[in-house]
Amino acid sequence: NSLKTVTSRKIRKEFSEHLKEYYWKPVLWSRAYCLLTAGGVPVEVLKEYIENQDRPT
Repeated sequence: NSLKTVTSRKIRKEFSEHLKEYYWKPVLWSRAYCLLTAGGVPVEVLKEYIENQDRPT
C-alpha cells in the first residue's frame, strides 16, 4: 500500500493536467494487492538492475 500511495501522489502531482482527461477521481490504484517476484535473484542484483534502467523523459 505504501508503494501505491507514493506513486499515486507523484504521478498525480507531475501529470495532473494530462490526467484530468482520464480520471474524474483522485484515485489511480484499486484496493487490490500486488505480488512481485525476482526468481531468487539477490537483492543487490535487483537493486542494481532497477537503478540502471533508463528513466522516462
